[in-house]
Amino acid sequence: MSRDRYVDFLRAWAIVLVVFGHWLITALARGRDGAEITAPELLAVLPWTQWLTLLFQIMPLFFLAGGYSAGGSWERAREVGGTAAGWVRRRAVRLLLPTGVYSALVLLAVGISSALEVAPGTLALVGWAMAMQFWFLPVYLLLSALTPVLHTAHRRWGLRVPAALSAAALVADTLMLTAHVPYVGMLNYVLVWGVAYQLGFCWRDGLLTGRRRVPTAMAAGGGLAFAGLVALGPFPVSLILVTGQIPSNTDPPSAAMLAWAVAQVGLCLLVAPTARRLAAREGVWRVVRRVGGASMTLYLWHMLPVLIVAAAFYLTGLAPEPALGSLAWWALRVPWLLALGIVLAGVAVALRPLQSGLATLYERACADADLRRPWPLWLGLPLAVAALSRFAVQGFAPDGRFPTLPALGLTLGALLVIFPGRGTPRRTQDAGLDTLPGIGAPLSRGPRVRLERGEERLHDGRSPLHRRRLLGNPPGDVGAEGP
Repeated sequence: MSRDRYVDFLRAWAIVLVVFGHWLITALARGRDGAEITAPELLAVLPWTQWLTLLFQIMPLFFLAGGYSAGGSWERAREVGGTAAGWVRRRAVRLLLPTGVYSALVLLAVGISSALEVAPGTLALVGWAMAMQFWFLPVYLLLSALTPVLHTAHRRWGLRVPAALSAAALVADTLMLTAHVPYVGMLNYVLVWGVAYQLGFCWRDGLLTGRRRVPTAMAAGGGLAFAGLVALGPFPVSLILVTGQIPSNTDPPSAAMLAWAVAQVGLCLLVAPTARRLAAREGVWRVVRRVGGASMTLYLWHMLPVLIVAAAFYLTGLAPEPALGSLAWWALRVPWLLALGIVLAGVAVALRPLQSGLATLYERACADADLRRPWPLWLGLPLAVAALSRFAVQGFAPDGRFPTLPALGLTLGALLVIFPGRGTPRRTQDAGLDTLPGIGAPLSRGPRVRLERGEERLHDGRSPLHRRRLLGNPPGDVGAEGP
């Protein structure tokens, strides 16, 4: 199967919207004493802004594109004799390496700030801001670990699998709302986002695109269901968590979020022909590749510029502070977004040496395709998932304190996954040229030795295009899934 640039386009578009959305709704205010900064919650103070979340809640497309890429990657790994543990480990390492380094640096800053007796309220706010995007990571790790099972079910039952997951999600949501069983609702993090992930398998295999009426029905049916659940049901319009809003559409994902995800998938399939023509332009494709290659960097680090700008302009009193939601406040969003974009570009440049080191570490860690002892992987993954979930809920500095247990859990879990012990080399399972997401440095898998009829050849005589068709997008390529 040839590379579908539209999948890469979707991911790049989604990451840009996530970053833009977070920056747009972030409001800052200087405290009366001038020594600290508060962050008024725009969606709670101005309820009409909750409608803006319909434009920026784009996470279903991340899971859709992730399922599309993971399905093809797992299929090809199976064809060359790969194991589930080896495949899952490579996906987990690709996510945990940049996440682990990011978390270590943030935790180091928290520890130093705590030793310097920074105000607990300020430290808690900063710790929350730096972890607000973490909810995605444990969910994605779980779905990656379940991919061999989910894809087996897909091959046997096709569209009945996302239908069954949807039904289970509705049951869980109903039990949470009526019987007040909150922990049952936690299942919807996997069930609701799993529907979008599973639809990625179906999309890749043509189950959604054979007839135009299928995506049309998804877009129309999902949209109408969302409108009905909001207008007539108990659900809010906001697709982002709002403090004090019960029930929420995201914590955990609700029936309304499920309907929105189905509608969004249907809509993206309907616009696919036009978007593919746009992505075919070389200028657009270069931008897509750059954004896709930096996806983890953008996703993990995009709140750091907020802290930098806050310290430079708000703590110093340089930033004007019109009333929240006033015309002047919205007008100042333009220089605010530009300043954050410039700072994020500088952060990305500063991280390049670190990213190059991560690329080398990834290559060495994943040199062995199979695992002789898979138990460290299956022990480390739950530890990492639990720690990341804790950070997502409480931030990096709950109540202004250093999170000792989650920090230890993430460290131990990541080490077990990344360094589980030497396995059996199987180069054919993960050969080719690849890049680690958010890093961009090439990971060469063998020297180029000759040119033949104008076509670049690798060490075994196969062209890069043939290698990609056989093995699929290798871990970390722009075509592989990202946040």
